[in-house]
Amino acid sequence: MWKKASLILLLVLFLVPVASAKDFRFVIVPKVVHPWFDEVNKGAQEQAKLMEKQLGVKIKIEYIAPTAADVTEQNSILERVAVTKPDGITVDPLDPSGNRQVFIEIMRRGIKLFTFDSPPLPDLGIGGVGNNFTEQSEIAAEMLLKLVGYKGEIAVMQGFPTAPNHKERYDAHLAYLKKFPNVTIIDGGISNDSISQAQQQAAAVLASHPNLVGYLNCDATSTGIAYAIREAGKVGKVRAALMDSLHDEVLMVKKGVIDVLSATKPRDQGALAVLMLYQAAIGGRTPFWVDTGIDVITKDNVDEWLSNNPK
Repeated sequence: MWKKASLILLLVLFLVPVASAKDFRFVIVPKVVHPWFDEVNKGAQEQAKLMEKQLGVKIKIEYIAPTAADVTEQNSILERVAVTKPDGITVDPLDPSGNRQVFIEIMRRGIKLFTFDSPPLPDLGIGGVGNNFTEQSEIAAEMLLKLVGYKGEIAVMQGFPTAPNHKERYDAHLAYLKKFPNVTIIDGGISNDSISQAQQQAAAVLASHPNLVGYLNCDATSTGIAYAIREAGKVGKVRAALMDSLHDEVLMVKKGVIDVLSATKPRDQGALAVLMLYQAAIGGRTPFWVDTGIDVITKDNVDEWLSNNPK
């Protein structure tokens, strides 16, 4: 796994002036329009500007998001992008099986392809940037269990069910909770990577399970669950150990609605994806997988986190 020291090494290795400068165009295709992916784009754009200044080249980042979490729409975007022959594409797959043929066609065209926020795809030789999604779920599940005394009804909300990172997190949540005989697992609904849908689903679960003591989820829709808990008058009664670190999510920790966030690092993922694409585009060696790590945000460190991560 690539940890912080390795990321510094990546910067040293990658930021070497090229012999013959040219313009580069890289494309980011996320799962859907969503604030979390906006953060990925910010990290990518910041990294591109830094590299332009250091290398004396032009690096254009195009960010094209599906309007809905829909595999057909994501594939259509990828197909249109491939025709324009960019120097590289990084994608967060909605369904590796459904995306497979498009990925193969992109690589046949000689376009560099990496994933981000998703496990790599070794069978296709596609590496990427992300984090340990099982570990991320286990951190959240253990911290929630401590809060509820390792017993009671705990709801687990799915994200987009075929998305590999969401599925890995969901499966890891279930596997961890099943170790404890006094825990009853409740179907927490499906968000489909939509904050509003997460709120609707959580509200229904809270209404139908008055004895619920905790909530877990698998994607950056935590504010939706937090809104539902607050509106149901369940703050402090239903403990929430949720995912990611969007500003609104972190503020919910500060307000005491969310107890803990087990968070990815979207800006780091965007920055490292650009570095990987650039290195591949100039014919250099790239690591197969870069792990950007996990942030854990609680009431004890929320002010420090906000200070170090301005909106």
